[in-house]
Amino acid sequence: MEKRVYQVWKGSNIFILGGRLIFGPDGRTLLVTLSLIIVPVIVFCIFVARHLRHEFSSHNAGYAILVVAIVFTVYVLVLLLLTSARDPGIIPRNAHPPEEVIQYESSLSVEIGGRQTPTVQFPRTKDVMVNGISVKVKYCDTCMHYRPPRCSHCSICNNCVERFDHHCPWVGQCIGVRNYRYFFMFVSSSALLCIYVFAISAFYIKVLMDDQGTVWKAMKKSPASIILMTYCFISLWFVGGLSGFHLYLMGTNQTTYENFRYKSDDRINVHDRGCFSNFLEVFCTEIKPSKNNFRAFVHEVQKPTLPVTRETDLEDTSMDRRAKVEDVLDIGEDLLKISQRRAIEELEEDIRNRGSIGPPHNTSEVDSYIGIRSDLRAPTIRSEACHSSWDRSGNGDIGTEVP
Repeated sequence: MEKRVYQVWKGSNIFILGGRLIFGPDGRTLLVTLSLIIVPVIVFCIFVARHLRHEFSSHNAGYAILVVAIVFTVYVLVLLLLTSARDPGIIPRNAHPPEEVIQYESSLSVEIGGRQTPTVQFPRTKDVMVNGISVKVKYCDTCMHYRPPRCSHCSICNNCVERFDHHCPWVGQCIGVRNYRYFFMFVSSSALLCIYVFAISAFYIKVLMDDQGTVWKAMKKSPASIILMTYCFISLWFVGGLSGFHLYLMGTNQTTYENFRYKSDDRINVHDRGCFSNFLEVFCTEIKPSKNNFRAFVHEVQKPTLPVTRETDLEDTSMDRRAKVEDVLDIGEDLLKISQRRAIEELEEDIRNRGSIGPPHNTSEVDSYIGIRSDLRAPTIRSEACHSSWDRSGNGDIGTEVP
């Protein structure tokens, strides 16, 4: 049975609905963010907005407070879903290193047995042009490709993300080129929702104070309003400050990653086109389509044949040379045996002749005869040693070793 891409995905992402929605590995924290938005709004609708329905006599305008709160909350949740449940700009991994950048060392490393293998190297950086300025990009060992400009590898999601801004744990997703716009809209809309709830809750306290006479009595009448005001005030410091920071980043065409990493390097920002053009780039340019089809079926891809290296050439020529050496060794061994037999026969005949005349004057001749026989029978040709000698020297000299 064929599998789909999301089923064999090597990143740390979580897929639901058959790969239609993609989250980071910490996507469960999204439930915390949802509760931080939905629960205060429910409290606001029940304990504040419901009591203000009839405060405005003209055409029951008080109902608008309740409707605006619900619609605004739904809008914020949709932006949150668009931020956290879509591909942020993941660059697909390569199945093998790029062949056009493979470099082989000129000096070959010699292993045991005389085999020689080339050492493959990858340039760690490569120069690319951005707005007429040369920029270095790094090679990613995990994804096996050179990262495009402004791309970085997220250690949490284990993916290379185009125009990587940061990994946001509150949305459980990386923020990149395809969801940065929605991320900023989500954060700024959350800040506006905090301001709205805070303002309406303060207005309800004012209405109660007019009826009860004092602020203390009004607070005792609606403690939920005080809790909501405190909660919105604290949250506004977070989402409001984050919105202001990203306004600065958009105006200067920076990412959070670039701002924190290169702030002290005094580098020239090659991506800055001017404040107005930078905002147009974020809000008015078409969002790039995803480079991944997570629901597509996986087909086996044959690895391309690597270019013929010196190692394979050496192995082929070595096999041919070894075959020739073995033939020569067989002939040489036969000739050696013949010469040994002839020498032995001559010595035996000489001894017989001496024996017929009389015993030898001393035993030195017999000892020398025995030594000669042992020396002649002992020589052996070690083909393996000769093979190694061939591989190391690269010529056709045949050597014999006599122990």
